[in-house]
Amino acid sequence: MITRKRLAAALCGTLLVTLTGGLLPAAAIADSGGPGGRQAKEPPKVELVLDVSGSMRARDIDGQSRMSAAKQAFNEVLDAVPEDVLLGIRTLGADYPGNDRKEGCKDTRTLYPVGELDRTEAKTAVATLAPTGWTPIGPALLGAADDLAGGNTTRRIVLITDGEDTCAPLDPCEVAREIAAKGINITIDTLGLVPNAKMRAQLMCIAEATGGTYSSVQHKEELSDRVSQLVDRAAESVVTPVATQGTDRCEGAPQLKTGLYGDREAFGQHRWYRVDLLPGQELRASVSIAADRDVNRDYGVLLRASTVHGREIVRGEAAGDGRTDVISTGLRYPKPAIDDADAESDSDDNGAAKPASETVCLRVSNSFSASATVKTAPGLPVELAIDVVEGPDDAGDVAYFGLGRGWWLLGLLALTGFLAGLLWGWTSRWRVAVWRTN
Repeated sequence: MITRKRLAAALCGTLLVTLTGGLLPAAAIADSGGPGGRQAKEPPKVELVLDVSGSMRARDIDGQSRMSAAKQAFNEVLDAVPEDVLLGIRTLGADYPGNDRKEGCKDTRTLYPVGELDRTEAKTAVATLAPTGWTPIGPALLGAADDLAGGNTTRRIVLITDGEDTCAPLDPCEVAREIAAKGINITIDTLGLVPNAKMRAQLMCIAEATGGTYSSVQHKEELSDRVSQLVDRAAESVVTPVATQGTDRCEGAPQLKTGLYGDREAFGQHRWYRVDLLPGQELRASVSIAADRDVNRDYGVLLRASTVHGREIVRGEAAGDGRTDVISTGLRYPKPAIDDADAESDSDDNGAAKPASETVCLRVSNSFSASATVKTAPGLPVELAIDVVEGPDDAGDVAYFGLGRGWWLLGLLALTGFLAGLLWGWTSRWRVAVWRTN
């Protein structure tokens, strides 16, 4: 007899097979050995940037001073750092106690260099710290970026501070955007100790500029747990975008293959890229643009595929209304396989068929705008995912019944629901009939 559990299991199995059919290509990108793949050989690098300014004397974290709570949290974090992580510590405001702003804004230094961790040595260095001076967050971030330079691996800066920067006009938010624009794949996470509204806004802006996270910390345990999580995250295998630079037209645009790519795009700009397709292959492309600063309402992103002669093939577009951190869209284009007649007409002098590849021009456009007080440079962060896979036997199937249009999935779900309803009705009537006869 078919029970409810068996029926539910069958339906779940059907849905799982259906949905994973659409997810496998994305996994193929992540596991590929091409650009942006997961085959990272170098150990990840992390630098903890600790605020040691005078305000860290305040005693409002579990009855302790902020500095004391930070030291205890650092000791716990250092004990738990994964073996394969190269870790360093940088301070800001730890050395200059005077009132000369120019000197105070230079007060950042390496406390423990990025490298293999000697836990005892690192703890000893942290123990010597005492709240002292200014809060030069911008210069500290620039120094940390230099500390993490070199190699091709995951890089993470974890900033722990109890106040906003005191060294403007070197705006730390603009510094974070400049670091991100260099394409060196540094993520900045920020933690605010007992933050106020102004500090919270600044730290959120720094984190958003590089795809990092912001956290508010009120207790010592929160600080220890959050820093440990961020250090562990750096050790996780991730897809790192490969830096590229689109052009203002298809001719001369960078040639992309399967992988994940990062770029920058100014407000209202077009960026062009090129992808080559062989007959029988399918291009799957998606783009995401992050609004890492305040933008006006009503905006959108357009991903357009065209021939080298300018004829549009297919497009994907998305629109937003109000603040959205990321807006994305995508497209699919299958190049039909060459039939025998085409192969005979497109052959070399020896009769061998030519590959007859096609260059697809991809254009990324955006309609973002901002108020006059918002800086537009560097451009908005762009991530472009490219996947070139073997297409279906018949490109027409994709055009009308493929997952790209959604009709096949919708039809399957409708048919599954109809059959499940019939089966459930028949089973219920049969059980009622058996019950009555007994």
